Amino acid sequence: MDDQKLAPSKELASRVVYEAMKVLSENGGEMRGSELIQRVEGRLELDDWARGVYEKTGYVRWQSILHFYSIDSVKAGFLIKRKGLWFITSEGEEAIKRMDRFQFMAYTTEKYREWRRENPIQKPHLEAGEVEVEAEPEQTTERSRDIDFDQIQARALEGIVETISAKTPYEFQDLAAALLRGMGYFTPFVAPKGKDGGVDIMAYRDPLGTLAPRIKVQIKHRAGSTPVADVRQLMGLLQKDGDVGIFFSSGGFTPDAKTTARGSHVHVELIDMDRFIELWREFYARLVDEDKALLPLTPVYFVAPQS
Repeated sequence: MDDQKLAPSKELASRVVYEAMKVLSENGGEMRGSELIQRVEGRLELDDWARGVYEKTGYVRWQSILHFYSIDSVKAGFLIKRKGLWFITSEGEEAIKRMDRFQFMAYTTEKYREWRRENPIQKPHLEAGEVEVEAEPEQTTERSRDIDFDQIQARALEGIVETISAKTPYEFQDLAAALLRGMGYFTPFVAPKGKDGGVDIMAYRDPLGTLAPRIKVQIKHRAGSTPVADVRQLMGLLQKDGDVGIFFSSGGFTPDAKTTARGSHVHVELIDMDRFIELWREFYARLVDEDKALLPLTPVYFVAPQS
């Protein structure tokens, strides 16, 4: 297969979807959808047609095509989308190693067709002489709900990220303490402004800290990734049996920091921005009203795409 045999929308799809998979693979296997789109845009030359906007929906053409055709990768088992996050699977990693973008496009399209044959939908009746033609994403009702759902989740996640990013380090520390309380822990110590000796929060299963685990928490709220030295500093504070470390870093962690935490003989849990948001969503209903007010969420109900 070559690009001369593809319709313009599919030729563009073969580039943007394949590039998105490569970006995911190169960045630890998972990313927020909005960040992934920015990375893809910076790596590809996109002409005016690709950057054009659909009049009906207001979606940028290449972004809409990425959302549209990435559904094929989901059905092929190469990609997972969850709450605005995109994850490449091990099968997806292998696929981009052994396939070029045209082979990848052909394979995932066929997997989508197989899934659709097993999950048929009612198609519009065609009058005599009419033929069914391939349409662009905004004109195709079959996947429009999937695209809308995908983009709504991405926008919701981005709004939460922007709100958290705008908070001060001490406000982010208060969010972490509230989350721990929502998870059932007591937080008798939340560091005031000033020197804290390396521990920002202490959290216990009981009010007096007599039961394990006794959690020592470090907080970093900044744009850059937290280095391994900071993680090792927290590990050095875990001196007693039953001590557990949790490191909240809104800027994420360097690869070395993640590797060190995984291989540590003491238990250190790393929580980046995306995992924090996932936990905040999960335990939000258990928060007291005062803690909910620190980062209030409103549920929006939407008909989810078929799995």
